[in-house]
Amino acid sequence: MKKLSLLLAAAAMAVSVSAQTVTESNTFDNFYIGINGGLATKTTGHSWMKGLDPNAGLRIGRYFTPVFGLAIESNAYFSNKPYASTGTFVRNLNTSLLGTVNMSNWFGGYLGEPRSFEVIALYGLGWNHVFGDNNVFGKTVNKVWVADGNHRNNLTSKVGVDFAFNLGTAKAWQVYVEPAMIWALNGNGYQGTKYDINKSGVQLNAGIVYKFGNSNGTHNFTIAKLRDQAEIDGLNSQINSLRSNLNDKDAQLSAKDKQINDLQNALDECNKKPKYVKPATATNLQPTVLFRQGKSVIDPAQYAPIELIASYMKNHPEAKVEVKGYASPEGSAELNQKLSEARAEAVKTALVKKYKIAADRLSTKGCGATDKLFEQVEFNRVATFNDSSKTNE
Repeated sequence: MKKLSLLLAAAAMAVSVSAQTVTESNTFDNFYIGINGGLATKTTGHSWMKGLDPNAGLRIGRYFTPVFGLAIESNAYFSNKPYASTGTFVRNLNTSLLGTVNMSNWFGGYLGEPRSFEVIALYGLGWNHVFGDNNVFGKTVNKVWVADGNHRNNLTSKVGVDFAFNLGTAKAWQVYVEPAMIWALNGNGYQGTKYDINKSGVQLNAGIVYKFGNSNGTHNFTIAKLRDQAEIDGLNSQINSLRSNLNDKDAQLSAKDKQINDLQNALDECNKKPKYVKPATATNLQPTVLFRQGKSVIDPAQYAPIELIASYMKNHPEAKVEVKGYASPEGSAELNQKLSEARAEAVKTALVKKYKIAADRLSTKGCGATDKLFEQVEFNRVATFNDSSKTNE
């Protein structure tokens, strides 16, 4: 039990190390396909050289790490030696699910690509089916042969070692020589399931494998590019510096927001107690719409002065109002001109759509950067109103 625990711990450590050092694989990465063939014979009870059984097979597998993988293998056996003939070209077919362990990578570590020579151990369970006449299988009862077709199938187990050679610069091709031993775990003549050398065969095969291309651009695993501690410390320093700059920007933005709120409060105060303007002769309408820097979108709080203009125009059907937009002096003249025009148009659109003022009673003008009238109070991101149907008094 102690040895089994140590083996499992070593396997877990190998999986962990592989997962930390190689790049992540996609679902269809690290698959391979191969063919093999060779000779097999019964382990005991006869001369090996007089009972050779040729075979050929197909293997499809996948490596999950540079150490561990799984493969499905199916081999057809063509000779009846040293058994009685079944009357078929293929005597039996053995199909196995095999676990593979790359011993070279386990004990020597993975170097970023396969070694030129590797040792790969494999073990698994399989199913064997024998073709041909049922009369081949049976037993003698009272000196009479009784056929029994139930012994055509049996559970098998395979243990082997691949001595593999990886070829080419891409290491996409692999050839190997594989001595193996295969047991029939149950079947004819068995009571239960067990490993019995008298119910086993030895096999020597050679094979060739092609490893399909992976998403990493190679046919094998690649080493993950790890960063050293100095580089990590440098990146952390950059992150902390960016965070500090972001905090400074947040503080500046908060100060700007406070300034805007103060101006808004002052404007609200003015709107509560506006100077009296003679309605019939008013030419300069006092309400002013403030905009955020670089924006032409009307803030919800800015609809109060627009509503005053709408009320004025509804009470004076003859009035025609010109909306003037301004921009702050930062930026190019061309940009400021377009921004001032956009602000004037935004106010006009609000009067038409929200307050149902006829569009032909409104005109707009973009005045670019602020003029002298607003420089003293820094109202340089505004839209103002003027009753163009009246003359100044």
